[in-house]
Amino acid sequence: MVWLFVIGYVFIALEHVIKIDKSASAVLTAVVLWTWLILFGSPLVPDMDQLGIEHALLEHLGDIGSILFFLLAAMTIVELVDVHDGFRIITKQINTLNKVKLLWIISLVTFFLSALLDNLTTTIVMATLIRKLIHEKQDLWIMGGFVIIAANAGGAWSPIGDVTTIMLWIGGQISALHVIQALIIPSLVCIIVPLLFMSFTFRGEISPAKSKAEASGEPKKKQTSELISNWETQLVFWCGIGALLFVPIFKNLTHLPPFMGMLLSLGFMWILTDLLHMGKKVERGHLSVSSVIRRVDTPSILFFLGILLAVAALETGEFLQHVAVFLEETLKNIYLINMIIGLLSAIVDNVPLVAGAMGMYSMTEFPPDHIFWSLLAYCAGTGGSVLIIGSAAGVAMMGILKIDFIWYLKRISLLALLGYLAGMGAYMIQHIWT
Repeated sequence: MVWLFVIGYVFIALEHVIKIDKSASAVLTAVVLWTWLILFGSPLVPDMDQLGIEHALLEHLGDIGSILFFLLAAMTIVELVDVHDGFRIITKQINTLNKVKLLWIISLVTFFLSALLDNLTTTIVMATLIRKLIHEKQDLWIMGGFVIIAANAGGAWSPIGDVTTIMLWIGGQISALHVIQALIIPSLVCIIVPLLFMSFTFRGEISPAKSKAEASGEPKKKQTSELISNWETQLVFWCGIGALLFVPIFKNLTHLPPFMGMLLSLGFMWILTDLLHMGKKVERGHLSVSSVIRRVDTPSILFFLGILLAVAALETGEFLQHVAVFLEETLKNIYLINMIIGLLSAIVDNVPLVAGAMGMYSMTEFPPDHIFWSLLAYCAGTGGSVLIIGSAAGVAMMGILKIDFIWYLKRISLLALLGYLAGMGAYMIQHIWT
């Protein structure tokens, strides 16, 4: 099964070489792995029967489905704001064309916004925003790569910024105030170090993005400007941002999964925009959610489904748990164990890795807010940036901007690794001083 996963991973990485869409490779890999598991079982779980595998598949599908619905609803809200020209409110405030200045602005905004929302939602918002600002593909991809690093770093120091910190927070391993105090400096170092390195090579000015009408040579449609007044643009933008910010509040109040809050926000935005354009005599169909949702990149959703299902098959076969036990028996050092877990999260999903660590170590051995748990939150949250499909933020950005896996590996991975290790160093120094 591991070799089948590796083969599928190679096909995903070489998408632009073999000319096969990564979504097809991901979905096929997932189905092949689960088929192998149900036909031949796992050598690590010899007593697992067919019924148990089917039950595990449905259980994983429930977890994955909640992520996909969250992603779909968030992308629809962002597209709804975009079609109402809401991001113009932000883009007109960014006056610089200098690449380095813009890179720092985008990265730091992403870093702090990710702590308020979460890294996945922030990535979707920032991906849409930078497409409004930048025309050149290479510049756009570099910005997208740094958005991934910044979103993961920003999510690591917030109890609601990343799914793994949420797991540790709800499980009682970390408290909200402690994780902020312990990880904000290492997380900031994690993004600042790559930014400093990039500042010496990313020179010149960006080419501003063109509108779709300008790019096609067609005159700009008057219909949209007739339909949307300035106050309507402002209303949809601020309500959209408020709807996204409401999701973690809703989760804390109700303890329902985050996708329920995102669906609630989508329903609110749907009703708001329908009421906003009710009674207008000109055609308003392209401003409604039923039209906007068609703009959401469905292959990206299927890619996400395939990757998560493939990793879930490895987890069901207990290959990931075996890796966690091997690390404990071999290394016996909490710093090295967490560092390896972070790097492994660049290859497979960080959720089962963190879940395995939570199961291996009791809170009797490592009490709440112990150095092990906060370092685990940092490493699992930021290590995924080393490869583009190592985190939910990376997978989303890869789908939205069509970033090539090999290009990311050559241009961004080393910078992400340097930031990851620098943040770990900052954490260790901070722990020694305190």
